[in-house]
Amino acid sequence: YIYFALQTVQHNAYHEDPYAREFGIKISDRLASVEARVLPAPWLKYHDNGRERDCLPRIGQWNMMNKKMVNGGIVNNWTCINFARNVQESVACDFCHELALMCQTSGMVFSIEPVLHPLSAKPDQVERALKALYHDARSILQPQGKELDLLIVILPDNNGSLYGDLKRICETELGLISQCCLTKHVSRMNRQQYLANVALKINVKVGGRNTVLMDALSGCIPLVSDRPTIIFGADVTHPHPGEDSSPSIAAVVASQDWPETTKYAGLVSAQAHRQELIQDLFKVWQDPQRGTITGGMIRELLISFKRATGQKPQRIIFYRDGVSEGQFYQVLLYELDAIRKACASLEPNYQPPVTFIVVQKRHHTRLFASNLKDQRSFDKNGNILPGTVVDSKICHPTEFDFYLCSHAGIQGTSRPAHYHVLWDENKFTADALQTLTNNLCYTYARCTRSVSIVPPAYYAHLAAFRARFYMEPETSDDGSIASGAPVRPLPALKENIKKVMFYC
Repeated sequence: YIYFALQTVQHNAYHEDPYAREFGIKISDRLASVEARVLPAPWLKYHDNGRERDCLPRIGQWNMMNKKMVNGGIVNNWTCINFARNVQESVACDFCHELALMCQTSGMVFSIEPVLHPLSAKPDQVERALKALYHDARSILQPQGKELDLLIVILPDNNGSLYGDLKRICETELGLISQCCLTKHVSRMNRQQYLANVALKINVKVGGRNTVLMDALSGCIPLVSDRPTIIFGADVTHPHPGEDSSPSIAAVVASQDWPETTKYAGLVSAQAHRQELIQDLFKVWQDPQRGTITGGMIRELLISFKRATGQKPQRIIFYRDGVSEGQFYQVLLYELDAIRKACASLEPNYQPPVTFIVVQKRHHTRLFASNLKDQRSFDKNGNILPGTVVDSKICHPTEFDFYLCSHAGIQGTSRPAHYHVLWDENKFTADALQTLTNNLCYTYARCTRSVSIVPPAYYAHLAAFRARFYMEPETSDDGSIASGAPVRPLPALKENIKKVMFYC
């Protein structure tokens, strides 16, 4: 990458450009040299019953060997449905049995036997099959006062709209937690690593925690551990070019535990096509019977934090993804105002201090280790080390921003995330916010690697992507999508789904 970049500069001969010379602009044929620090990886806590109770990640990764989830979820009642014609019943049963054993080994309470024998169904009858299975399971469990905790789903590798239809029905109609597995993974012989990864996803979907920061448990995270703090992530995903009338989808997630700050509940909302400002953060409407009603995603998540922890947040940290620099202050003014109104609607004079941070990954800045002779300054792929942070020279001279490469690149050149602090009433030092952001990147639930953007922003992106499956296309009489029509709201998530990390 460096070679091609330098080749381009030499080929284009910018230093000989007459217009640049006329304005006194000199273009160097070398990359800019900047100072960087490498933040240490945080210690992670696992369950005391495992052979290894804690772990220090090495170059942005670790594994679950000899470790148990710090809080294993409970799955007493589960079953399986198989939509793949080429997966035999015996193979499906063996796979589910192995998955149940892996969940147990990883630290979950997981019943080995399903409530119902695995069922085979045709992909074109997904709704009928799911509702029949749900009815059968309820008829067994409801008299005992129990619910179906998990549905394991085996899908064909090329399943078209089946995955989206299944998630929409499970999450907005039936209130079922589901875990989908593709045929290629179910059929392969050596699948222990795959099963271990699936167990991580199942655990957080049923309300468990895979790991937590040791600093969180010992109360030493600056400006988080000292008082109840809620961490939000927000993102808006827009339809693909050509989908001129499809709505944009906004998603907001928020931590529901303190001091661990590892579990994130999520809410989603449809809004006008290509609208970047999140419209449903706070809203007020009139009801004929009940009068003025206040609501919105921020208010609902603040209430659920209070229910989960028994305390109201005294500090708000808001990571906002997907905003271009031209919209920074438009988004800040609108969304900070919505946060303020949501807080005030809960209690007069309730105004916890807010830190509002924009996360950007779509930029063209790349960082490289300058000393290629020192093997300790880069990873096996030649990328800068996880935890590398730059906050001078290539950053804004007066504003609070920094580049953080929090992950180990798997392929190609690592792209650092660019964090802009637009508003900071919590008075973070640069070091404290950089350390918090880097440490949070090691708490992402779906893998045992640090990730490239802070998990709440990542989760919001996943939730928004999931919600696109909930939409039913609005068509006019001639079959085209109706333009100018009001945005149809998304079907509501079931209450039990809202509380867990369903989007993982």
